[in-house]
Amino acid sequence: MISVLFAILTALSNGAASVLQRRAARTVPDTEAMHLSLIGHLLRQRMWLAGIGLVIVAAVCQAVALATGPIAVVQPIFVIELPGALLMAGFVMRVRLPRPTWYAVAAVTLGLALGMASAAPGGGSASVHGTAWVPTLVLTGVFEATLIGAALSTRGNPRGTLLGLAAACGYALTAALMKDAMAQLEADGGGAVALLTSWQLYATAAAGVGALFLLQNALQAGTLVAVQPPLTLGDALISVLYGVTLFGEHLRTGWWVLPELIALALIAVGCVELARSPLASGTAPPAPRVK
Repeated sequence: MISVLFAILTALSNGAASVLQRRAARTVPDTEAMHLSLIGHLLRQRMWLAGIGLVIVAAVCQAVALATGPIAVVQPIFVIELPGALLMAGFVMRVRLPRPTWYAVAAVTLGLALGMASAAPGGGSASVHGTAWVPTLVLTGVFEATLIGAALSTRGNPRGTLLGLAAACGYALTAALMKDAMAQLEADGGGAVALLTSWQLYATAAAGVGALFLLQNALQAGTLVAVQPPLTLGDALISVLYGVTLFGEHLRTGWWVLPELIALALIAVGCVELARSPLASGTAPPAPRVK
């Protein structure tokens, strides 16, 4: 229950941060795409800095969640980050969400519940054994390089989609590294010293910064409708893959795959509809006309 609670807090913080970062990134000129100057431009915007503050809060909550639960349980919960962000935005801006948005929130929520109940993720170890990280990092690097290379050859929404998926892979890798790093706290009674001297901790920071950079470029290149679905689904699915292959976690298979696919479809449709909402771009929808 502790891991689920902190996973939900992580999702809400990340969702609000994504909306703020999206609004800030849209002000960056196209000439700064895929350059470090993009970050310099964003650092001058209070809205983007507020989003980074929420990212830090989310990172702390995520560390607690991963330290107390399987990665295949924690990471999929993050699909609720966009619905949560839109509900909070509607409350703060005092606007009534349209019916399609509520249907989308229901679709994502139902999809998550169905997926978790069908897959029943669990088990596994708290840390990665042996040299399993070596092939994982090599394959992840090849996958990321392929996505980034393909993104650089296109523009607009296709680039946003590819970079969104690359960012999702980066965030999933960050979560796996973070979970392994947190396990060092209890490994052989090492405590904080073992954590601070573990390579996983610094790899977590590097992967997180890289994923953040890719996400800013994805948001700058394409619309939220193009970026959010691959970001949301990619993070969940790749994290589950890391959980199964690195930590030995297990999922239900066989006929359970059918409801799991239905759950993915519900989440995907809901994310697309939510990303179309004006609130997802940080703006209020137009007021209804008085008849």
